[in-house]
Amino acid sequence: MKIIIINGPNLNLLGVREKSIYGDQSFDSFLQTLRQEYSGQIDIDYFQSNTEGQLIDKIHEVGFSYDGIVLNAAAYTHTSVALGDAIAAIKVPVIEVHISNVHAREEFRHKSCIAKYCKGVIAGFGLNSYRLALIQFLLPA
Repeated sequence: MKIIIINGPNLNLLGVREKSIYGDQSFDSFLQTLRQEYSGQIDIDYFQSNTEGQLIDKIHEVGFSYDGIVLNAAAYTHTSVALGDAIAAIKVPVIEVHISNVHAREEFRHKSCIAKYCKGVIAGFGLNSYRLALIQFLLPA
């Protein structure tokens, strides 16, 4: 099974930025743990960009050949109709994830422009939100 984790803007700063919200572990460190944990079950690719167009291009690139996408679109979740359209256009399932509980934060974070097109949404479990998303791909359909 081939899954890609796609992270949006500012998630390259995990472990450094707003530790009270996002924790103090870097995503690279966490990704290494995930790859070891799911070795032999899931081949995990990774992509991060601070640019909306690059995220859309990556979704288009993998959206017909991978088994799934775990997407943390970060702030673009709440603003990008284009990312929603990209998800709607592909065939592989997408799970939207958030590290923090977006519903316990600012009002603008309560709306997602992409959730409608996703298989599901996981939020508020720290970096374990990604782990929970990966587990969903291993469950029987």
